Amino acid sequence: MTAHNSDIAQLADDYQQFRYRLMPTWAHMSGEYAVAGSYTDVSAAGEAAAVEEARAFVARAEALSEDELDEQGRLSRAMLLWDASSEVAVGELRSAEYGADPIFGAQASLGMYLPKLGIPTPEVAEAMVDKLRGIGTYFIDLADRHRDGIATGRTPAAFAVADTIQQLDEWLTSPVAEDRLLNIAATPDSVDRPALIARLQQVVEDVVRPAVATYRAVLHDDVMPMARDDDKVGLMHLPGGEEAYATLTRYYTTTDLTPEEIHQIGLEQVAELARQYAELGPAVVGTSDVPTILAALRDDPALHHTSGDDIVDASIAAMAKARGAMGDWFGRLPQSDCEVEPTTSGAIAYYFRPAMDGSRGGIFFMNVSDPEGWGRYEIESTSYHEGIPGHHLQIAIAQELEGLPDFRKTAFVTAYSEGWGLYTERLADEMGLYGSPLDRMGMLAADSMRACRLVVDTGMHAMGWSRQQAIDYLLANSEKSVGHATAEIDRYAVTPGQALSYMIGRLEILRIREAAQQRQGDRFDIKAFHDAVLDSGALPLSVLADHVARRLA
Repeated sequence: MTAHNSDIAQLADDYQQFRYRLMPTWAHMSGEYAVAGSYTDVSAAGEAAAVEEARAFVARAEALSEDELDEQGRLSRAMLLWDASSEVAVGELRSAEYGADPIFGAQASLGMYLPKLGIPTPEVAEAMVDKLRGIGTYFIDLADRHRDGIATGRTPAAFAVADTIQQLDEWLTSPVAEDRLLNIAATPDSVDRPALIARLQQVVEDVVRPAVATYRAVLHDDVMPMARDDDKVGLMHLPGGEEAYATLTRYYTTTDLTPEEIHQIGLEQVAELARQYAELGPAVVGTSDVPTILAALRDDPALHHTSGDDIVDASIAAMAKARGAMGDWFGRLPQSDCEVEPTTSGAIAYYFRPAMDGSRGGIFFMNVSDPEGWGRYEIESTSYHEGIPGHHLQIAIAQELEGLPDFRKTAFVTAYSEGWGLYTERLADEMGLYGSPLDRMGMLAADSMRACRLVVDTGMHAMGWSRQQAIDYLLANSEKSVGHATAEIDRYAVTPGQALSYMIGRLEILRIREAAQQRQGDRFDIKAFHDAVLDSGALPLSVLADHVARRLA
């Protein structure tokens, strides 16, 4: 290893420690227990310090010459520059000031995450007491951030405030002895678990619940009267909101596409999908009329599940089919497996990466709180996206790579990871995995949602669409029910730009694949392409394109 490669390796290690401190819950879940006693610092001072530390990492990376770096060294430098620069750009948006979030907020997600945080030693068990104290501090700081937002005219959307207050009320009125924060992972035999739970309950009573009550009061008394109504849910209605959305668009897509360009791409994708629905419709519902097809997928009880167990079983069966076909399409396969588990909270489906120490494989959750809301046609495409060959293959392979810094193995690049997940839904069709025309219709339905996202996300945040206008567009161009369409739109409203990453990422991965096929002609090998995309970890799409072009020249 040259001196320059040593420098980038040290820089990457330092940066990973920064990420662990910045995201201690994620670090703990990944098996990094040094920060087990910490929780996210959402204070204004903490955010400003993180931005300055990230800025220093940018300067360190820029000071390193590429001249003597090997391929992976150059990728590490490019990846770190992108990530640290993004941390600066996004951190400077101060989104906590207007960030009431009933979808992914702590009050909605803690009960799901906490049981997954491993407690392998008495030291980590002891650290859980401090973690709960940190959760209390988090809610106090979040209340302060909202007060700052009010002072600058940057407030959340009213629906998000109302939904968050309802969640906080449900938490505060639940029995303390059954508090969600007491549902911790298994503890070592040497730990007096009843005594630990008793201590944690005391922290819940003395620290966490009073902090949650403070946050709730600020939302109800101070924020709600100033919150944005449903006609102004988009970022463009905040001071500096258009610039903030442009920043988030670049971050989530890793491209320089403007919101207006992305909006047009979405309209074109929706039109193309209408053609594909018409082509497949007669085999599934006996008609080529697209509104009739969408209505059947939405409303026909025979096309929907009634049992959470059946949903999970169908997902397990789909992943078993995928496992059996992997060898023909991928050279590198992950060592860790992926399990399916039901849940009744969080997004409709989501994936947790394996623990870095190998103590837990990947887990992909299906939300079965509303079984009838799951179309039978949705299970296979969702399973391929979240599990195999989607997120699990991409994330588990990255974690198992040898010779790469941990930062690269665990990096988040939404356009890469979600683009890959959506790419694999169509790849599964190439692989012959879909069991029926109905399952293939599910692939189109999943595409519709991702294509519509380009239209409604940019519509709300860059073009002034109302919440209802966005819901109506999704209802007209997808099979989503009113309840599901509303939940989707609410998610996009509180996480601006994130929804753009799926389809933009998929289209870019396809473009990179087509360019490789044109370059290589008969030499092109799909397994080599997939390995080139996956075996260097997550990368911004522009960096990925250059990397694949060098690998598959």
